[in-house]
Amino acid sequence: MEKDIIKDNKTPGVLKAAWLIAVVTIVSKLIGFVRDIVIANYYGASMVSDAYYYAYQILSLSLILLGGVGGPFHSATVAIFSKLIPNINEKPSEEVNRLYSTFMNATIICFVVLSIIIFLFPKQIMGLIISGDSSVQMVTLAAEHLRIMTPLLLIGGIVGIYYGLLIIYKQFMLPNLSPIVMSLAIIIIAVLVPSDNKGYALAWATTIGAILQWVIQYPNVRKLGYRLKPVFEFRNNPHFNEICELLFPAVLSSTVGQIHIYVDMFFTSSISEGAWTAIGYANRVFQFPVGILVTAFLVPLFPIFAKLVADKDYDGIKNYFNKGVGVLFFAAIPIIIGILTVGLDAVKLVFERGEFDETASFMVAEALWFLSVSIIPYVFRDSITRVYYSFNDSKTPFLVAFSSIVLKLLLNWVLISKMHFGIGGITLSTSFVTLFNAVILGIFINRKIKMDYKSLFINLLKMIISGIITLAVCWLCAVEFDKFVHIPSEVSIEIIKITLIAIICMAVYVPLNLLFKMEYAGELYNRLKAKFLRK
Repeated sequence: MEKDIIKDNKTPGVLKAAWLIAVVTIVSKLIGFVRDIVIANYYGASMVSDAYYYAYQILSLSLILLGGVGGPFHSATVAIFSKLIPNINEKPSEEVNRLYSTFMNATIICFVVLSIIIFLFPKQIMGLIISGDSSVQMVTLAAEHLRIMTPLLLIGGIVGIYYGLLIIYKQFMLPNLSPIVMSLAIIIIAVLVPSDNKGYALAWATTIGAILQWVIQYPNVRKLGYRLKPVFEFRNNPHFNEICELLFPAVLSSTVGQIHIYVDMFFTSSISEGAWTAIGYANRVFQFPVGILVTAFLVPLFPIFAKLVADKDYDGIKNYFNKGVGVLFFAAIPIIIGILTVGLDAVKLVFERGEFDETASFMVAEALWFLSVSIIPYVFRDSITRVYYSFNDSKTPFLVAFSSIVLKLLLNWVLISKMHFGIGGITLSTSFVTLFNAVILGIFINRKIKMDYKSLFINLLKMIISGIITLAVCWLCAVEFDKFVHIPSEVSIEIIKITLIAIICMAVYVPLNLLFKMEYAGELYNRLKAKFLRK
């Protein structure tokens, strides 16, 4: 009989946890948006902002990809430590504390060595990924940013372990709120040092914010009973070996993703000044709704997947996977419609002020349009990857990601160097690579568990048909709105237009899905109807 994991009193309901994480993530991302607006206001899309983002992109490998929520350090910690902690209301055992110390010491040693290398050779590192006529000046400026922000590399690994431990103990808020600290540090220093014409204040602010991010996590981890001791059981601790078996391929997989970004950086630096900044802002706009969706559902679902694998409840995995991904698909299509119809208006509303002009807005919107089509494969890829991790398999996602490097190089060369797509070519190639990874991972998972995709993709087809019709209606309404209203770039007009299109989108999209008897729309309608009738 299928186990109802969600109703287990030891596991918070997925929907309840998802709502909590979504709210916290929204607050965090809103502050992040304010940070980006402040940076755009003072630095625009310029060589200085490019240099900062080039350098930050290297170090974000540790702070965001490796150490962030859902990253390898967080995932490895959850997967292994959760099995060793029978009661989260008790202090960890000596065995668990020794494993914690061994894992933390290994992390510190590795990242200190990498930090020293980056600090000593910043120009050589930046020179590998920057090309173009202004490369010498750009490399010099970016190298100094890189040297200032070197501590991020060490902090990322430590914070990732902290995140995993806190989530095991059902402390969802702090891991998702702590990035606010870095955003606030950048906002405050950028405003107080507006005359910084080289952007070094941004680099220092980012470093200070990362340190504070570590500082606010530490008291909670210590309160749980974890103490860092000089324990180095690298060879004779079987649980540490399990961590390494899961962690190393996952780290390599994230590193491969970063290589994709370095490939993009190389090609982008030959397009135009401010191009990389524009792509960075497009990714931030993209990650605001998509990141909230993926984080909100996959953080509470990942431990459930792991428990279902341990219990060999494969029907339960199929059920929760299809429902979780189905809900993500259902929410993703209106996001795509919104980006394609009012994406430029949203970018203007958020960023266009100060040094960030109309040209910069269009650059961001162009990148965003081509990136939007990757949302569907993006949520599927991230979801199926959690299933692999639940089977303690991080090698397959790594191998698939590694194989896509050549595809990324080829697509960038064709779209940028040969077809001259410009900024849109960079994000379009990203969308194709994301689709490739999603398809291959979806096929290979059948070697572990025979997934039931039929109902999932039948529902997706209904959503896409509804989405295409809704897109046509929204696009026509947006065009007519622009013809009727002749006041350009007015904040109030942009807000009215975005709000109107959002209302029209949902008013068309949801009823169409109900008409096509799409399963998840029906479930959502019934839930809302039941709640409304109770009130």
